[in-house]
Amino acid sequence: MQSIGASLALKRWGDWNVALWDTAGEERYASLSSFYCRGAAVAILVVDLTEAASVTRLREVFIPLLHDSVDSCLTVVVGTKLDLASGTDREVKTSVGRALAEDEHRKQVERALMRDANSYLQSVPTEKLYYETSAKTGEGVAEVFEFIQGTLLEEMERRRSGGGGRGKGAGGMDRAIRVGEGGPTKNKSCCDK
Repeated sequence: MQSIGASLALKRWGDWNVALWDTAGEERYASLSSFYCRGAAVAILVVDLTEAASVTRLREVFIPLLHDSVDSCLTVVVGTKLDLASGTDREVKTSVGRALAEDEHRKQVERALMRDANSYLQSVPTEKLYYETSAKTGEGVAEVFEFIQGTLLEEMERRRSGGGGRGKGAGGMDRAIRVGEGGPTKNKSCCDK
């Protein structure tokens, strides 16, 4: 018997609880992916550097699901299996990954600006939206999450402190990165009211 769905990892960044959903990218579970995308503040779009068809699947199956489920969000494209992508085994060039990241970001900015003329997404540098990683060696993985933390969580902190003067709805920031209904959590014991 095979399980369906997604794996969940929880991480704490400062005052924020972060839920990371891995939907595995299999087309047979694509309909479930829209559930996990709803309300997302970030989407990490993954392509297999050793399989050109992974770019097509992402464009045809998963990016439309993201667009149907989220008004707009920060998108980062990540090429995986860098350790295997040498010489003839590499099917996805860096230029293809960068172009995909820039194209998707442009679409997300357009969507965000329809709701908020001051969306933080328009100031995100496009050269930071594509990474190549190896799960086996760990190469590049930390950089992806450091970029997300440095971009998204700083924006959330600005909003929480009242800085920036931006309204709700831009990039899903009013409902972003949460576990349950939480945003920032307070350290409460079982006896606090």
